[in-house]
Amino acid sequence: MEKSEKIIEIDTVKKPYHCDVCGKSFSTNSNLITHKRIHTGEKPYHCDICGKSFIRNHDVTRHKRTHTGEKPYHCDICGKSFSGSTALTIHIRIHTGEKPYHCNICDKSFSQDKHIRIHTGEKPYHCDICGKSFFENGKLTAHRRIHTGEKPYHCDICGKSFIHNNDVTRHKRIHTGEKPYHCDICGKSFSDSSNLTAHKCIQREEKGKD
Repeated sequence: MEKSEKIIEIDTVKKPYHCDVCGKSFSTNSNLITHKRIHTGEKPYHCDICGKSFIRNHDVTRHKRTHTGEKPYHCDICGKSFSGSTALTIHIRIHTGEKPYHCNICDKSFSQDKHIRIHTGEKPYHCDICGKSFFENGKLTAHRRIHTGEKPYHCDICGKSFIHNNDVTRHKRIHTGEKPYHCDICGKSFSDSSNLTAHKCIQREEKGKD
């Protein structure tokens, strides 16, 4: 028996359940059933707060944390908290320096697997409303809120709601007065990184006139 045939045979034993739509294989029938919902559009799990529907039960559990603010996954190095385990895993790589994804095109390594799409131009996540495509699923999720009007992130000081989590973080600085972005030329501080970037451009232009 050829080596390639052995690999195929082993894979068939490990993943005996096959999708009759796309041919993808799975180790359990329950995983196949869940996968098929991608093709059928079935979303049997619903958020009882906003009504949004999901393919998997754990997706609705994670989604509800955007309403409750719950972040049960904690980094034991810096103490930062996250709503999902995947986000925590990616974050920990900042501390460990782990970069498990190696790009064969530019010969660089990365902490996440999305880099390769820069070279290929692949945008596998598509909006079923307007057809726009994205590199990352998270970008698609945020984009869809433009259509639905969903604003799941709320300011706990004034109650204002936002589409993106970083928008509410930036907004809260209006209340707290926090200005975490500092100019290394003049020392001036800003609440938003884009304001610091604009400020530095002005600084460089003025320096060029001297």
